[in-house]
Amino acid sequence: MLSFRLENTAYSDEALYITAGHLELAHLLHGTPVLTDYASYFSGSPTLYPLVAALADAWLGLTGARLLSLACMLGATTLLYGTTRRLFNERAALAAAALFAVTQSTVVLGWFATYDAPAILLLALAAWILVRTDRAHPALAALAAPVAVLAAGTKYAAALYLPTLIVLAALVAWPHRGRASLWRAVSFALTVAGLLAVALYGTDVLEGVRTTTTARAHGTEETLDLLQKSAVWSGLLFLTACGGAVAYARRGRMNESPATRRLPVPGRGWRVLLGLLLCGTALLAPAYQIHLHTSVALYKHLGFGLLFAAPLAGVGLTRLVGAHFRHPQLACALWVVMLCLGMGQSVERFATWPDSSRLTASLRQYITPGEGRYLASLPNVPVYYLRDITDHTHWTSLYWIGYQDADGAVHHDDDGYRTAIADGWFDLIVLDGVTVPQKDKVVAAALKDSDKYRLLGTLPFRLGDGQGSYRIWVRR
Repeated sequence: MLSFRLENTAYSDEALYITAGHLELAHLLHGTPVLTDYASYFSGSPTLYPLVAALADAWLGLTGARLLSLACMLGATTLLYGTTRRLFNERAALAAAALFAVTQSTVVLGWFATYDAPAILLLALAAWILVRTDRAHPALAALAAPVAVLAAGTKYAAALYLPTLIVLAALVAWPHRGRASLWRAVSFALTVAGLLAVALYGTDVLEGVRTTTTARAHGTEETLDLLQKSAVWSGLLFLTACGGAVAYARRGRMNESPATRRLPVPGRGWRVLLGLLLCGTALLAPAYQIHLHTSVALYKHLGFGLLFAAPLAGVGLTRLVGAHFRHPQLACALWVVMLCLGMGQSVERFATWPDSSRLTASLRQYITPGEGRYLASLPNVPVYYLRDITDHTHWTSLYWIGYQDADGAVHHDDDGYRTAIADGWFDLIVLDGVTVPQKDKVVAAALKDSDKYRLLGTLPFRLGDGQGSYRIWVRR
């Protein structure tokens, strides 16, 4: 219900992934060539999530693709409940699911057609398998390996959490098998390593892994700003998890669930290690983004870590209530604060890109089906909505240009845009002023100096608390 509240047209990444999925699907079914090397810059395999998203889009449009994400986040929350119930008890499981469900990351990703929701679902499934088979034969831990590798293939950043799963494989089995549980972790780790090696050797995704993950370009944001954003977006659940970890380390049972009174309590050392593992995992995404000095996708990546911290947050909430429901008002107050934060932050997140409905309706009148050359600040959205009459081969973005003039010289960057506009190369140009501001100014100045284009009109849009406008030029 919280996700259903969110409204906006397709975000650039949503439009790109679904469009790529349609092209990959056409390639598989009809042999249509895919002219763009999506594997070289996608943050996940273009033959996994984009294909499924394209099928959902073909059925119900963008709503279908977003419903797929909603189903993934509901599945992840359910698996979180099952994992927490197995680790602790029923009440902690209900509390963990309730807390995780109202965070910004969960609410937004539940209505956002990107790689993140299915990757979180697969990580949750892998963790559930490891916890559910804690007393079974060590070899059964390998059942979680394909799921974990599929999560990493769906979203490369999910590989950051594979070490957590390896440690978890040994830790959850330790109270039942002692040192023999180490073989369980080894079995799981070797299977994961083998499957990853096969996947990297048999596909061409390695360049995409480097570009979007291991060798990603660094930003310029300050560490303090990134810490502040992480605290605002995920700090309350993390603090609750830390409180739960401390309370659990001090006391294994507090009669918060009468049915568990007679169950054995793991030793304090084990409880401390579990708290460090799960809470520490929640710090991986902020640490990595601080290393990159960028907050791009931070709000999404925080959700991966919160999935692992949520079980201890559930413990923290039940300990706050106390035995025999002594202080339920404290837990209610904490959850309501998290609910309000999640609701407000998710609405703000969906207001960070402009509504493109009026733009695409206007462009449809001026685009020649299957022909033309067009320049846009970010063409993914018009290409998605107008794919019945155009495709990405006819569009150029403000991120890269390689224009060849009449003499055969190739012009790049600012010179490329100026030369192409001076020669009247583009049939139509769309600028929004916010996607790539510096390039936007270069193109706008070149249009002002050129006598080959006229301003067709402007379309205003809201962007958060501010205003902006699309400016559309056509060739004279």
